[in-house]
Amino acid sequence: MKTPEPRAGTDPWPAAPTRRALRQSRGRRALIGAVFAAMVGMATAQAVTSPLRAVSVAPDIWFVQGQAAMGSAANRNFISNAGFVVTDDGVVVIDALGSPALAEELIAEIRRVTAQPIRTVIVTHYHADHIYGLQAFKAVGATIVAHGAGREYIGSDAARLRLEASRQDLAPWIDDKTRIVAADRWLGAEDTLLRVGSTDLRIRRVGPAHTSEDIVVFLPQRGVLFAGDLVFQGRIPFVGQADSRQWIASLTQLIDFKAKLVVPGHGPVSSDPAADLSLTRDYLMYLRKTMGDAARELEPFDEAYARTDWSRFERLPLFKAVNRMNAYNTYLLMEQQGPR
Repeated sequence: MKTPEPRAGTDPWPAAPTRRALRQSRGRRALIGAVFAAMVGMATAQAVTSPLRAVSVAPDIWFVQGQAAMGSAANRNFISNAGFVVTDDGVVVIDALGSPALAEELIAEIRRVTAQPIRTVIVTHYHADHIYGLQAFKAVGATIVAHGAGREYIGSDAARLRLEASRQDLAPWIDDKTRIVAADRWLGAEDTLLRVGSTDLRIRRVGPAHTSEDIVVFLPQRGVLFAGDLVFQGRIPFVGQADSRQWIASLTQLIDFKAKLVVPGHGPVSSDPAADLSLTRDYLMYLRKTMGDAARELEPFDEAYARTDWSRFERLPLFKAVNRMNAYNTYLLMEQQGPR
């Protein structure tokens, strides 16, 4: 296997981990494994199959909204959003959903709206719920566009192991025929203008934040911003291994677009972006403040988590599923980054 390229802004030759770091890593894997198992069980028990239907958010701009749930066989891994833009020279799709079958349904929805060919799929980031449908779009001749930082992930053990687990947990929607599709065009610039017919799409790299390869897509003629997983509208975000400090800074970049509408990676379209973006930003800032204080005072995580006041966020969807894991990962991150 080819050695993955180092992520931008990281040391390609990191120092050997300390004993404490190894203990933390083992603890983190154990916690993540337990939480993930609980999430899958909860999702399987609660989620139901939801029809995929494209909704118009502006002239020639459409999106489909995934469920506020964890991916499961019951919901076909339909937990993320995707969108498409109809131009006078073809269709541009933003993200490809969480299984080939879902992508085929999205293609059918596009065919219902327009006879224009599907030219391009822009990948906001290489997380499974946004990319497992890419092979269906390749089959109809679309060109896949993503930021070059995503090349590290698709060649990694993490991507391979995630796909293997998905083939078990999400069968029959993810199976041995499902594969991770690399981009045909890897972007390197911070800003890229994609012009399709008379429509302009501004693609900006805003990572590393939720992932190292995060990009957003802005249509200035309509004032619509596709924000990927920088924005989780009306629900608790999944933080994972994200750089939350940079994520907070990236949200400020999104506000600077002054978009009329924001299509998030998860949740409904926002018609009040400045106010709605604050939910994700405030949650991340609260995690960093509370877990940063605990890490600085050498307070054990379990004690810090138990005493923290979560009342502002605990009624939001997926709080019980992901908040503890988000807090734990932030606790470890703040040990490394310090209080800044």
